[in-house]
Amino acid sequence: MLKTFDFEKMPVVEVVNEIMVDAAKRGASDIHFDALPNYMKVRIRIDGLLINYTEIPNDIKKNLITRIKIISGMNITESRLPQDGAIKATIQDVDLDLRVSSLPTSEGEKIVIRILDYTMSLSGLETLGFSETNYRKVLQMINVPNGIILVTGATGSGKSTTVYSILQKLNKEDTNIITVEDPIEMDIEGINQVQTNSEIGLDFATALRSILRQDPNIIMVGEIRDTETAKIAVRASITGHLVLSTLHTNNSLNTLERLFDMGVERYLLSSSLTGIISQKLARRLCPKCKKLRPTNEYEKKLFKLILNKDVTQIYDTVGCEECGNGYHGRIAIHEVLLINQEIKDAVSSGVKKEKLRELVYKSDVTTLLQDGLEKVVNGITSFEEILKIIELDDDDKMAGHYDLEKAIDYTHIAQQESIQKQNIPVQPNIAQTQTTMSNTTQKVQPNISNQRVQAMQQPTPKPIEIFDQQSLSQPTANNIQTSRPTFTVPTPQTQSSLKF
Repeated sequence: MLKTFDFEKMPVVEVVNEIMVDAAKRGASDIHFDALPNYMKVRIRIDGLLINYTEIPNDIKKNLITRIKIISGMNITESRLPQDGAIKATIQDVDLDLRVSSLPTSEGEKIVIRILDYTMSLSGLETLGFSETNYRKVLQMINVPNGIILVTGATGSGKSTTVYSILQKLNKEDTNIITVEDPIEMDIEGINQVQTNSEIGLDFATALRSILRQDPNIIMVGEIRDTETAKIAVRASITGHLVLSTLHTNNSLNTLERLFDMGVERYLLSSSLTGIISQKLARRLCPKCKKLRPTNEYEKKLFKLILNKDVTQIYDTVGCEECGNGYHGRIAIHEVLLINQEIKDAVSSGVKKEKLRELVYKSDVTTLLQDGLEKVVNGITSFEEILKIIELDDDDKMAGHYDLEKAIDYTHIAQQESIQKQNIPVQPNIAQTQTTMSNTTQKVQPNISNQRVQAMQQPTPKPIEIFDQQSLSQPTANNIQTSRPTFTVPTPQTQSSLKF
């Protein structure tokens, strides 16, 4: 339900204050003021989703935009060019730290206010949702004296929160830490922070060159955006500095490929890269209203394939007065790669992508899909949410193609290595599987008549292709419960199809 204001009795100043304070109290990350022909629509982003908040009449719109520009330090006479500003104030006993951006559109100026929340960064690394294994890997990374650590993910995936948490962990009296950022999102006592300014030629590369003459122990680069910055950051890590930075990629393999595409010399990268932390954000189930439900056949198959667990019950959304839709807050899904000597040798020698992929996911790495499904089993998030975030960023071409098919493929590689080390089987042998599946076929009635997989002659079928890609794309609350995609079980001679 939209929030209403009495614009005849309530001054514009109070309207703006109320919108900002109320959005911050609701846990919103952004406030959008969208100019439309007949009114201005205000939306707020909570847990990654935009929801309608209120509507501003056209006769109030101009005064409201002017007020936001004044308190954020923008030029109120300029409406033809984009502008950036900031607000740092205490309003109604609420401390606000906001970043403001204006953009001219055909219907007028669009304003977006980013609400900066340092709660997670100040809480420490241990509160960011790392599994025990991944947390140990991160601690091992940040304790090396020199090297480069990359935190990767799509826009809005919490990279800055992770980087700031690492900086808080490393911030000691005997350490000289210098950062170069655009913008500086959080002021940290004891750390020298540099704000880039492209108008006067102070970009990331220029600042990095000067920082190297400031006797730093640790350098943080806000984002590697171009080849020059990437090369300087890598060379800085080789000369005895620990370098932290972020990159716009989806997983460990995409990160290595992006650095190759940027022209970073392989021999430098192999000797400097320490680790890669890839992450996505999933909505967290509301602890007050979540409820257990039995898993369907599709979910059981995926849990068995990815986690080698027989999961019969998982938590799902309900919805209550506190959360509204069954979710409250977000949790990070991680993939942490600690670069070992085998990967370094492969990077240096320029092996093919397929070989590099096998090495990356055989190096004791927990994939994003594995970490996400573990959090589903533990009741932290929902099955639907994990499938959605795996598929959601498929359209993000900058971050690299990454969907459920690839996630399963990478996980299968990691599983094979784990099985070999532990010498335990993940699945029953082919004969047992064939007998079980044959019996199941007689009991289960097909649910999807138009999705059939032709039997194919393949001497060495890939078990990872047992999923029907169409059935896995864009899951919804309905088809997560009811859809039963086609599975193909490989045999030594042929592949027989089975429909659930």
